[in-house]
Amino acid sequence: MSELSVVVPVYGNAATLEELHGRVSSAVAGRALQLILVDDASPDDSRRVISELAARDPAVEPLLLERNVGQHAAVLEGLRRARGRWTAVMDADLQDPPEAIPVLLARAGPGDDVVFAGRRGAYEGPGRLATSRLFKRVLAAFSGVPRDAGMFFVANRRAVQSLLALDGPPPFLVAMIGAAGLRASSVPVERSRNPAGRSSYTPALRLRSAWRGFRWALTRRHRPQRSLS
Repeated sequence: MSELSVVVPVYGNAATLEELHGRVSSAVAGRALQLILVDDASPDDSRRVISELAARDPAVEPLLLERNVGQHAAVLEGLRRARGRWTAVMDADLQDPPEAIPVLLARAGPGDDVVFAGRRGAYEGPGRLATSRLFKRVLAAFSGVPRDAGMFFVANRRAVQSLLALDGPPPFLVAMIGAAGLRASSVPVERSRNPAGRSSYTPALRLRSAWRGFRWALTRRHRPQRSLS
């Protein structure tokens, strides 16, 4: 079994994949690594770059989806391939620093199934950042996950298996962690602005994603959660 799996959903990220690969590899040097790059039917050259990385590095495991399923469903497909004792989930756009993966792993105690990278910094415009933080506060109140939780986290085998066993609305990973009754904490991590300059999440997609989150939040089971500073 690999010591660490890293699952990365990829959509329109051809320009950042080489740097992502290098930084993840450096950040977890000394650990056995399984880097699962899930191409979600990306419209750019991402598939070619992933294939080239896999040809050079046996730690890279390409998962090339034939149709676009969305970020959260793509992550679940990657989790089905994960073999690690712990699995990290992060985006491919480098807003979240791969160098934080060892920090999250180091802060995972015996009472944690999941440790989130708690989002910090001015990583979006003021209006978008305000609405995002409001959504996270409401989602945290209903789901019980930390209020700064996002799609950068590490999860143990129990958590991965619990998420894969869930059946319900279209997936929203953060709220699903609450719905599964998993023990979650968070560690503050500074987030960068999107190097592409704009997010692929349009206002309509953000609303649809928020609705999926709330549907899952309403199914939550109580579990302890805490934030670390």
